[in-house]
Amino acid sequence: MNPLLDIHPAVAAALQAGQAVVALESTIITHGMPWPQNVDTALRVEAAVRSAGAVPATVAIMGGRLKAGLTPEDIDFLGRAGHAVPKASRRDLPLLLSTNALGATTVATTMMVAAMAGIRVFATGGIGGVHRGAETSFDISADLLELARTPVAVVCAGAKAILDLRATLEVLETQGVPVLGYRTDELPAFYSRSSGLKLPGLLHSAAAFAQALRVQDQVAPSQGMVVANPIAPEHEIPAGVIGAHIEQALAEAATRGVAGAAVTPFLLARVAELTGGASLVANIELVLSNARLAGGIAVAYAGLRQA
Repeated sequence: MNPLLDIHPAVAAALQAGQAVVALESTIITHGMPWPQNVDTALRVEAAVRSAGAVPATVAIMGGRLKAGLTPEDIDFLGRAGHAVPKASRRDLPLLLSTNALGATTVATTMMVAAMAGIRVFATGGIGGVHRGAETSFDISADLLELARTPVAVVCAGAKAILDLRATLEVLETQGVPVLGYRTDELPAFYSRSSGLKLPGLLHSAAAFAQALRVQDQVAPSQGMVVANPIAPEHEIPAGVIGAHIEQALAEAATRGVAGAAVTPFLLARVAELTGGASLVANIELVLSNARLAGGIAVAYAGLRQA
């Protein structure tokens, strides 16, 4: 085990027994939503994982330690601290860990910690990807490269809608990362069910995804997988509606000089304002849906491993 990794006792016991565990990120707590919705949502997401029969393991950096599994008090602390907690991607780990700092894990770092702990399934809202204008800014999320080299399946509602979705899908294809739809043959667009971009395949059940993961263990044991789960129809924001708000938020970010790691939190917060909170509600509902599906996949996968 990595000497910098602390695994919560409940998570460790489940892993030791071969039971289902689902990793969860902490950036959504500190940067994805305002307090107190962030803490409430994080606890509801953990409950959704449990309702599916799996054990949740929210990941963060606290006291210079990698944490796989947090207490409710830890989650409340991170939620109240909010943006004061640095976003921690792969490149940030040496500094944060060596200085005993706090860090909220992105998709990339959550995948890293999950793999260290032996957790195969991870639920989040949406993955990062290729930012619009990346042909000049070269702003491409580390999430995409992590998916190419870390064996964790990420259950998500596609990539965040503020991104260049076509370019994001192309990079995943280039990296050889399977992107499979849950009962859909199109890449979900986070707030919207469809992006118009076709996926190479779809599966219809948690058990089918678990079987795909077992095959991947044998043929590509160092790679991740994207499980694309569309937002439920009743919570969807039509692409034309959300698209106009995203364009306005992007223009404002450019005017204000928002760049780098600050871009995504700014855009998500501004879009929430422009939609009168509808995007925040959609974000919460899609994360809960992803957590339930991830729990089901993890349970089925654990069953296959024990068979």
